[in-house]
Amino acid sequence: MKKMPKALTIPYICIVLLFIMIPIASVIVFSFNVSENVTVWGGFSFNWYQRLFTDRVIFEVILDTIMIAVISTVISTIIGTLAAISLTKVRRSIRETFLSINNIPVITPEIITAIALFVFFGAFAITRGMATLLLAHIAFSTPYVIIAVYPKVARLDPNLIDASYDLGATPFQTLYKVILPQLKGSILAGAAIAFTMSFDDFIISLFASGGQVQNISIWIASLRRGIPPVMNALSTIIVLAIGVKVMIDYIKGRKTTTKEEE
Repeated sequence: MKKMPKALTIPYICIVLLFIMIPIASVIVFSFNVSENVTVWGGFSFNWYQRLFTDRVIFEVILDTIMIAVISTVISTIIGTLAAISLTKVRRSIRETFLSINNIPVITPEIITAIALFVFFGAFAITRGMATLLLAHIAFSTPYVIIAVYPKVARLDPNLIDASYDLGATPFQTLYKVILPQLKGSILAGAAIAFTMSFDDFIISLFASGGQVQNISIWIASLRRGIPPVMNALSTIIVLAIGVKVMIDYIKGRKTTTKEEE
């Protein structure tokens, strides 16, 4: 296979980035549009940002979405991290079997998971609402945390753990002061994936909530007049928050690289 000429590499990358970023850029631009038409520019305005924080219905939907995402992320991260650590203590056959089973929810279409949870809650006569929605989000987020954390756990130096025990540390102190600090990056990556999956989910949330709780995805789907322009404002805030986080990580990475080179 022939390599791409170096002269075409940069233009090709720019084209790909433009293809990815132009739709996002259009959302940002039209978040400042005074018109309710999300495709026709009518003038510059901050109306939709103001409405985002003053409209009670929208504000409550956003708060519910963030609350569900945060709670499910914290719980799934704890469960997934402890499960990943525990897997290193069992036999290889059991570990490989568990990891294979753990991959099933990840590659299974969401509609299958949604129906399975719907049947499960119905079989045990569990009233659907906030509790079932949280359980559903924890259930489908935990496998992603395990996938993110386990590879790092498998590469930990067992001598450090043995040394911790030899120095008189309890199992909890070893976990808190020796193991978790080394897993910090993987845990944060797993938590970020879990939060994104929860914040974005629609199908599973619809089946698990029973219409008693609305997150952003369910609320937008319930609208009959299309997506309101206020969603452009919310999307812009989310994109900017992600951009700031990426820049912070980039700066930290550059500083770490510079220190290593020195």
